[in-house]
Amino acid sequence: KMREVVLVYLDRSGGLQKFVHDCKKYNDSKQSYAVYRFIISINPSDIAELDATLGNYILHNPLQAAQIFQSVCFVAIKTLSLIEQLQTEAQISILLKPTHLPPLPSYVLSLSAYPFNYTSQRFYMSEGIVIAMGTVTKYTQGARFLCTEETCPFSEGFRCIRVHCPGATESATVRTDFVCSLCSSPLQEDMKFRVLGDKQVVEMIDAKILNALKGYSIDKSHFRIQAFTLFLRDELVNKMTIGNHYRIIGIPACVQNGLQMTACIEVNSVQLYKPNGPSFVSENFKYLLSLTSNSCWRFTAVLANIFASQVVPPGTYNTLKLAILLSLVQTCEKENTDYLDLLIMTSDPLVIDRLLNYSLCLLPRGIRHPPSSDIFPSVSKDKYGTGSASIQACSTVLAKGGICYIGDLSSYKKDKLELLQSVLESRTTTVFIPGKKYGEEADQQVTVSVQTNFWSFVDVDSSSKKHIQKENFLIGQMDVSLIPVNLVDGFGLLIYNEFPSCRLSSPVVHHTLKKAINPEAMLYKVSQQFRTQDYEE
Repeated sequence: KMREVVLVYLDRSGGLQKFVHDCKKYNDSKQSYAVYRFIISINPSDIAELDATLGNYILHNPLQAAQIFQSVCFVAIKTLSLIEQLQTEAQISILLKPTHLPPLPSYVLSLSAYPFNYTSQRFYMSEGIVIAMGTVTKYTQGARFLCTEETCPFSEGFRCIRVHCPGATESATVRTDFVCSLCSSPLQEDMKFRVLGDKQVVEMIDAKILNALKGYSIDKSHFRIQAFTLFLRDELVNKMTIGNHYRIIGIPACVQNGLQMTACIEVNSVQLYKPNGPSFVSENFKYLLSLTSNSCWRFTAVLANIFASQVVPPGTYNTLKLAILLSLVQTCEKENTDYLDLLIMTSDPLVIDRLLNYSLCLLPRGIRHPPSSDIFPSVSKDKYGTGSASIQACSTVLAKGGICYIGDLSSYKKDKLELLQSVLESRTTTVFIPGKKYGEEADQQVTVSVQTNFWSFVDVDSSSKKHIQKENFLIGQMDVSLIPVNLVDGFGLLIYNEFPSCRLSSPVVHHTLKKAINPEAMLYKVSQQFRTQDYEE
């Protein structure tokens, strides 16, 4: 009955015409393969409407359901004489691709929730951010084996076919210790019929990681985050970009690599995910805009004046706060957009650091760069036994479409500053992959786009701390000798701090002392009227 339903569905959905077209390509090539691979798109809603049992079977037993489609497709090929070279049903490999999954909790696989159900081998939907990408390598889609006993029926034809299954390693598909199921003699692969495909190993992590990488967070909850391995194969290779947020459908599996077991997901479909931003602005901001509409500057001036009143008193650091707001509204994930990078010269790094940390949290992608990690992408060896190269994400990639706050520039070495200058000028960084080290014939260079605004500061008093003799400067000049001039020019806006450290303004001193005594205190009425959430929206 299920075979009949499959045939009806393929006919109604247009899948049969696509299947016939794919068969024609194989037939025209006149070449014999161990495996003929077909992709069949499945709409779970339509097929469940047609037959609920089959719809349920596809969603919860996709590998077994593929065998029903395999049987129908084999009969169709033989009945319509679509592929002359095809001999047995085992040569057909069917990949079912659901267009979507039911929007129910049982079909969502959280990469941060426990337990991680990797044994069910059914379709799940998940989402996360790509934090590592391997180079494209080959894997075996299918292979033909022959029995070494000449009198055995399996010593000829296409009776022993091994096909890749989700989560299976290369050794599960091809190796030398397989035995014949009829006579128990050793099986030997017929190499000229092996079918190869492309494979890419990707690491994805739950989007909650962005909250953990902010310098300051309102959310005090604790959670555990772990990266998970994705396998992209054939048509899905290079469909993902490092740093992007994706929603995937796939089948979880468990891969053994030596003594270690790794939970992974065999990806079936990939979709770029763009979370919806706030659809409204608070009533207080709308009212403020109406009050100040007679001037093109007043609204912006008031915003800057009262901004970050949880960190610094209203009316202080207005130039810097205006620049921060300008940089925040410039954030966008589109290429060739305008960027506003901020470099702040200050003699009071503690207050500036608190202000920048606070401002980062207004964005989904505000990243404070930890000094122990790389600012830009790096290369390491793939940990899944292939020996190929894997490009690791970094602060700038995770801050895509947002802000990367890199702290005090004077704490970085010369080579890092030169690389930063190059990125500020070109908005790209190049990762070099030596072929000899990673098993490739030739060296590779991978260019990674850097779509983020940079924030940084320089402590102008640090030169005296390092016992460097300062020169005497004219009025209006300042000492930027700690940082190369070309790097300073790379930043879009250079801001000199209003308050010298020797005479901090009285409101800042009072604010700092009160906050130290009672961190949760709401010191100003304006903090209640214009909350952090309102600025975020």
